[in-house]
Amino acid sequence: MSTSELPRAGSGPAGVRRTVLAVPGSSDRFLAKARGLPADAVFLDLEDAVAPAVKAESRARIVEALQAEWTARVLTVRVNDWTTEWTYADVIEVVGGAGARIDALVLPKVSTPDHVRALDLLLTQVERTHGLAVGRIGIEAQIEDAQGLLHAPAIATASPRMRSLVFGPGDFMASLGMSSLSIGGQPAGYEIGDAFHHVHMSIIVAARAAGILAIDGPYAAIRDLDGFRTVARRSAALGYDGKWVLHPGQIEAGNEIFTPARADFEKAQRIIDAYARATSAAGGAVGAITVDDEMVDEASIKVSARIVAKGRAAGLDTPNPDAKPTGTEN
Repeated sequence: MSTSELPRAGSGPAGVRRTVLAVPGSSDRFLAKARGLPADAVFLDLEDAVAPAVKAESRARIVEALQAEWTARVLTVRVNDWTTEWTYADVIEVVGGAGARIDALVLPKVSTPDHVRALDLLLTQVERTHGLAVGRIGIEAQIEDAQGLLHAPAIATASPRMRSLVFGPGDFMASLGMSSLSIGGQPAGYEIGDAFHHVHMSIIVAARAAGILAIDGPYAAIRDLDGFRTVARRSAALGYDGKWVLHPGQIEAGNEIFTPARADFEKAQRIIDAYARATSAAGGAVGAITVDDEMVDEASIKVSARIVAKGRAAGLDTPNPDAKPTGTEN
């Protein structure tokens, strides 16, 4: 059976990616420390964080690390991109050795949908060889250059394995020739707005049209937590599902920012409940109501449903003992 006949790789409980922690595959110390950190997801890296001289030995290190217990609900591995000599062996050795523990492979520097299709085909062969469920391992594609951004819609739909599009700001800035060393931050000299707004919108539109996640890239100034919060809030406001984090100190802030505020979550639930009552035959079958002095219609329900889904995925469905009723429905 070809992967085109398979159902799209689902997200399920593994779909929560508020924070995705980068872990160098060459460091036993970092691998051990990361196992207990409260990021939603991790990617064990074979690409930029691993020097060429130790890439081969890092594959075995990652396979061993994947056998341990992890706090993170999502375990992924970033392989090297297709322009290198390492990609094939990365997939063969890591998936062959620990495929049952891997939720997805992160493919960097994806410029065309063919990059995704090639990985899909190779993954299928490795899964069959090792008796793994064909199609279960997803693909997360990094958009890191101008060509990749232009092809983002086609990349997002290139395979039923696709789980997310991920923005890679560092290589993208180099691709455009931006004169800034602040990876993930705003380039100096551009103070009139967000230099990455078009990029972020293009990626999330392509991801949402394909029904997959959109993940923002890292903020490299790991000690600048205020700066991290600023850029994370921007992508969260656009609807991004989460952000890569490079340091444990960024995890708590990232989890908070990409979780709906409890007040918004509870209001969204009340809107859904009130609208369901009002649109029922018993409630008069009305098409629009007001909740907390705001007009509510079918479009409001779609927004509310998204907030509730994100909140539940993040564990907000536990009742708040301090909650008090606010507003009225009319």
